Amino acid sequence: MGVVWKFLFVIGLSAIAQSWTPIASDTKSNLRGVGAKGQTVWVSGDKGTVLTTSDGKTWRAAAPKGVSDLEFRDLHVVDERTVYLMSSGEGPKSRIYKTTDGGASWLLIATNLEPRGFWDCMSFWDPTHGIIVGDPIDGGDGRFTILTTIDGMTWQPIKGPPANKDEGAFAASGTCVFTRGTREAWFGTGGLGGGRVFHSQDSGQTWSVAKTPIRHDSEGAGIFSLAFSDALRGVAVGGDYMKPAESAGNVAITSDGGKTWTAPSGPAPGGYRSAVTCDSMCIATGTSGSDLSTDGGKSWRSIEGGFNAISNGFAVGTNGRIATLTPPAPR
Repeated sequence: MGVVWKFLFVIGLSAIAQSWTPIASDTKSNLRGVGAKGQTVWVSGDKGTVLTTSDGKTWRAAAPKGVSDLEFRDLHVVDERTVYLMSSGEGPKSRIYKTTDGGASWLLIATNLEPRGFWDCMSFWDPTHGIIVGDPIDGGDGRFTILTTIDGMTWQPIKGPPANKDEGAFAASGTCVFTRGTREAWFGTGGLGGGRVFHSQDSGQTWSVAKTPIRHDSEGAGIFSLAFSDALRGVAVGGDYMKPAESAGNVAITSDGGKTWTAPSGPAPGGYRSAVTCDSMCIATGTSGSDLSTDGGKSWRSIEGGFNAISNGFAVGTNGRIATLTPPAPR
């Protein structure tokens, strides 16, 4: 069967048997973005790094030209040839690029024109409808930055929800926002005023907000990533990235679409976690380790190996590390 590229996690798999299998990448960059479609995998990171492979063995550089000073924290793979790529940084270092020819050429489709702005994460409802979440602008109106697109090319700012003092979002893995269906979105926050989840049912036009038990006792603590397995059941993960081994207050779960959030009843992830994915099972990862849950986040079992981000069964981390979770579920 060769390498299975798309994983459909099923509860029947033994969590104990899961492990990370390294994939050689020929880069030493700190990787934070990852996505896959079919047999094509894309990864991205600092120093303008963008790599892609179609066989899991041979990687080719596929970055836009002149981007060595950018940190690509997020990417979204539409198909084998179409990819959105987001960099995070102050002002114009936050950008969106798009390729429709597998990285042979890129078009710069959005640049942050606010000098004090910072884009954290993006997500898409479909190939042309997407959303960007950015930090509140220092000295601005105290609202989160929200941009949306309806054509996959033109991004328009819309009025974001008000932020608390010392509240922002995290760009650690590009997964602080999650979209579902055709209009629904959630994003998580951190900092001393954070630890909250915002929810929109109308493509970001209006938002409700809920508190979570995730720690936000420092500027480096809060929610870093969230994912939903259906309209009601979701998981948010985080903690304090400056104290990665501490396991208290690093996960919250919801069963009502994000209206209320509670701490898990069973064992929690073993430390700070920067990314989570949920399907029939949930996988959370961070620099100090990874964990798996087969009950919607109520209890977790550890998997050796820690990474920055995870998507479609692939994980990326520091020093160019890429891995895939094995054994994969049967197709």
